[in-house]
Amino acid sequence: MKEKEIRAVYDQNTIRVYQAYPDMIADEAIKLGTFGSHFSLNRMTWIKPSFLWMMYRCGWAEKENQERVLAIDIKREAFDKIVKNAIPSTYTDDMDTSKEEWQKLVKSSDVRIQWDPEKDIEGRNLSYRSIQLGIRNNAVKEYVNDWIMQIEDITPYVKELNLSRRKGIDITPFLPNEQVYPLL
Repeated sequence: MKEKEIRAVYDQNTIRVYQAYPDMIADEAIKLGTFGSHFSLNRMTWIKPSFLWMMYRCGWAEKENQERVLAIDIKREAFDKIVKNAIPSTYTDDMDTSKEEWQKLVKSSDVRIQWDPEKDIEGRNLSYRSIQLGIRNNAVKEYVNDWIMQIEDITPYVKELNLSRRKGIDITPFLPNEQVYPLL
């Protein structure tokens, strides 16, 4: 089994996660410093601390409705709490619970955790898995109203990196400096 790691940009107080949205949601979030009326509090939203996984997911800001990439610094204590309380999005036989009990937990939980193969610059799988967290209900409300410390639109940076990448330039030195994140 591949090793699971959380790699992120973080400091003592915050950890950076990424999300991609259409202009309407991104513009409002930048203006307000959090998500506004165009962001749905009634659906699950996925946050990803891995920059390259987000680039894979949003196609370097070229996929429809994912043209704007936001770097969102959230409170570390909130991130740690949701990781510890998340329910895996997929059942496996090595879990300490039955499939039926897991199904009940998934339905009642506000946080899902998913470990997907980390990606390299070209979107190929690496040897370890990166975290994605799906939040809904009370967790998404707390995210919007309390956890977000800062939102930055990094779309121009993403587009510049992608242009260089397509020209065959090594963009590795220009990527965010993600470190292995220690869960307490």
